[in-house]
Amino acid sequence: MALVSEFLTKLTLSYGGEREPKCPTVVPAYDFNPDEDAAKIETAIKTKGVDEQMIIDILTKRCCSQRSEIAFEYEKRAKKDLVSALKGALSGSLEHLILGLMKSTAQYDASELKSSMKGLGTDEDSLNEMVCSRNKEELMEIKKVYREMFKKDLEKDVSGDTSGDVAKLLLALVQAKRDEPSNVVDYEKIDNDARALYDAGVKRKGTDVTTWITIFSERSVPHLQKVFERYKRYSPYDIKESIRKEVKGDLEKSFLTLVECLENKHLFFASRLNDSMKSKSVKDKVVTRIIVSRCEVDLMKIRTEFKRNFGKSLHQTILEHTKGDYQRALLNLCGGDD
Repeated sequence: MALVSEFLTKLTLSYGGEREPKCPTVVPAYDFNPDEDAAKIETAIKTKGVDEQMIIDILTKRCCSQRSEIAFEYEKRAKKDLVSALKGALSGSLEHLILGLMKSTAQYDASELKSSMKGLGTDEDSLNEMVCSRNKEELMEIKKVYREMFKKDLEKDVSGDTSGDVAKLLLALVQAKRDEPSNVVDYEKIDNDARALYDAGVKRKGTDVTTWITIFSERSVPHLQKVFERYKRYSPYDIKESIRKEVKGDLEKSFLTLVECLENKHLFFASRLNDSMKSKSVKDKVVTRIIVSRCEVDLMKIRTEFKRNFGKSLHQTILEHTKGDYQRALLNLCGGDD
């Protein structure tokens, strides 16, 4: 009970300094007994054929700190690391999801960023998604954890794996210099920024990308939302149309992703989930990453945007497009139907 009350008192998250209520779908389990859970998981792993359902139903219904306690008790009991045991017992999409849950949100984000930059070619969509959608506080924590996990700086890896203006934009975001939101609305600054974006792009021949990067990466989120509205007074195109006209390729994708996250981050995630489950072949890596990384942060808000914009619930969409143990795990993390 103490853990639950502590969790409830911490049920806020700073969005670039602004207190934003957390809306998780996974919360601490009541009457939590880590030793009992560890014993059940040990039995489930030892069972001939592995009892995946037992593993899923325990680990997807406990919060991160509770899973850590289970891992500690499991190691005392089985004399073996739980993550190694799970790797040996599970496979495919389910393995990736469950192993993701055994990390903290920042550790998971750090490892997903690392894998998006691993080997030949960068997974730009994943890199954009994570760098553009994380707030200042999240990015600072990810950078700290990234250095602990990989003994390298995230900035160095991003600059080594991207190039040109895309690298400059992503680096500016990773540096986490975004202003704190203010209670005072500075209409003059809003107007100046809107005009500066227009002057640096649509108004002139060629684009002053540096000005765009500075404004997009350093102003607070509420301020930029007002800037995008004001921008329409100067430009015949809205900010997204202007981006499409001014820049192309990877830079266009990065700017558009960033604007979508600044305008409505939860709708951005909902759209990514919807796109990933549209066709017969589900992009399970994207689905897993969003569900696992946001289930203890704001997945409830993402669910709301999903239903509002796509006409059916996230729960229903998961039911239709996934199957088996992987589906069961996703539905547990999703936390109910809308």
